[in-house]
Formats: sequence, C-alpha cells, structure tokens
Amino acid sequence: MNNLSPKVQNQLGMLQQIQQQLQTILSQKAQYEMAVREAKRAQEEISDLTDDAVMYLSVGTVMMQKKKEVIKAKLTEKIETLELRIKSLEKQEKMMQGKFEQLQAQIKAAIEGKGAPTAA
Repeated sequence: MNNLSPKVQNQLGMLQQIQQQLQTILSQKAQYEMAVREAKRAQEEISDLTDDAVMYLSVGTVMMQKKKEVIKAKLTEKIETLELRIKSLEKQEKMMQGKFEQLQAQIKAAIEGKGAPTAA
C-alpha cells in the first residue's frame, strides 16, 4: 500500500466508505422489507376476523383496544410508508453502486498505470 500514490490511497479510502454506506443501506432495506412482510401477515390474519372482533393496537408500551377498520387502516398506512422508504433506499443503493463501480474502475486503471479520467 505504501507504493501507491496518495491519490490512489485516498480513492481506496473513499471506496471503503462507499462500501460501508452500501452495507448500511442494504441492512436498513432488509429491516424495512421484514417489517412489510410482518404487517402484510398481520393484515392477512385480521382479514378472517369478524368486524366486531376484539382487537388491540400497540401504541408504544401500551395496548389499546381498537376497531378492526382502524387497525386495517394503520397497517395499510404502515406498509405504504415502509414501501416508500424501501424505494428510496433502492435509489440510494443504485446511486452508491454506480459510484462504487466508477471509483473501482479508476483505482484499477491507476494501479495498472493507465491513468483513468478523474470523476467529479
């Protein structure tokens, strides 16, 4: 690593940062996807219940009795919000992946001595 130019060493550091950011994005995305699956499973479970069934909604550390229609609406809203977050993370992931690949190509070219064009 000592025989690399400071520019290449800096690019390697940036590459590692991008990789860490990508891992964070993928982790968050996986958490949101799991939450969506859980909410959809809850929707399926309550769909079989009668409209007057006793149901509870967790609000912080308190369980509150709510009507089925209120819980269904909350679950739908939660799913929509999470799916929007997932789409946002997917855009970030795609952008970061592009930066990663571009920087990786620059580093490879610099190491091979071809002198890749610099990125903004």
